[in-house]
Amino acid sequence: MVIADYWNHRIIQCKMGDMNGQVVAGGTGQGNRLNQLSFPSNVLIDKETDSLLICDQGNQRVLRWSRRSGTIQGEILFDNMDCYGLAMYDQRYLYISDTHKDEVRRYQIGDKKGILVAGGNGKGDGLNQLNEPTYIFVDQQQTVYVSDKRNHRVMKWNQGAKDGIVVAGGQDKGNALTQLSYPNGLFIDTLGTLYVADSGNHRVMYWLKGAKQGTVIVGENGKGERTNHLNAPDGLSFDRHGNLYIADYWNHRVQRFSIK
Repeated sequence: MVIADYWNHRIIQCKMGDMNGQVVAGGTGQGNRLNQLSFPSNVLIDKETDSLLICDQGNQRVLRWSRRSGTIQGEILFDNMDCYGLAMYDQRYLYISDTHKDEVRRYQIGDKKGILVAGGNGKGDGLNQLNEPTYIFVDQQQTVYVSDKRNHRVMKWNQGAKDGIVVAGGQDKGNALTQLSYPNGLFIDTLGTLYVADSGNHRVMYWLKGAKQGTVIVGENGKGERTNHLNAPDGLSFDRHGNLYIADYWNHRVQRFSIK
């Protein structure tokens, strides 16, 4: 498991069952040198190059950091962008959300301009707009799902589409089953079921494909510190056994849940 340790300006790798992680990038204090990070918000493993791709949010850049032993610094792939979320498709295309430009672009490594795939029409709540896009997920059809954080919705953009489709929330901020509050982490399974970290409501929900409302799977007990509580859940992911991992932001921990 690889974790973007936001407030400690480092990337941590943890093995299953081991409570002590290992620093694999950063960890030399906040800064903008190539051996430093500043508020890393997202990290991916690039299997093709055996490296980490890091959204170094505070430095407005994306770094590639080799996983080979002895690596002490990264290399800049993209800079001058308010990056937040990263997603990869087929080990060839990198998708990056930009919270300032309110857009998501698709890049090939070495291509600095990229192709607009979601938003990019100014800040707003129109179907062709986003308002602080954070986490992104790309499926096998290159459909892009975006946590449209300040619109309190999740958007789906089919490949080549000019407008997005609301697939969760979009009914103003709230805690009803039809609503979201500052959504963050995303995952879409092979059936098209959407899992979303509903941060402002301290819960994780799933929305079946085409559903008008979601179902709470974790966090129905409200905000708190106990193991059956969450406090502003942020990132989420699944392992191959179907276990759900949640970055429980203000509890400064990662929790694992078995989802039946």
